[in-house]
Amino acid sequence: MAYHIELGKAGERMAAEYLVKKGYEILHRNYSFKKSELDIVAKKDDVLIVVEVKTRNSDFMAGPEITVTKKKQKAIVKATNYYLEEHHLQTETQFDIISIILNSKEQTLEHIEDAFYPLL
Repeated sequence: MAYHIELGKAGERMAAEYLVKKGYEILHRNYSFKKSELDIVAKKDDVLIVVEVKTRNSDFMAGPEITVTKKKQKAIVKATNYYLEEHHLQTETQFDIISIILNSKEQTLEHIEDAFYPLL
């Protein structure tokens, strides 16, 4: 398996473990809709939390969270709308980003709550 895929999977595991420790209930991981994917769908305090996980081996150029562009946000929102319909949910929804730097010398996690709002 390619290194960047392994790194991404390790980051998603790390993010899920972090969320569980913080009291979140993980509902789905890697939920797919068309060409989009929701990395983590969780629930906390009756709020549906959709988490985009960005993992890099360094923040040399920019932090991983910078790569969640407006286009990516729109895709996440569309996939979330489908998820809500498919599961017959009407609930408050929040979009978070978990930014992870993971390498042999460094392991950092930053949780950005309410990172963006659904602007379609």
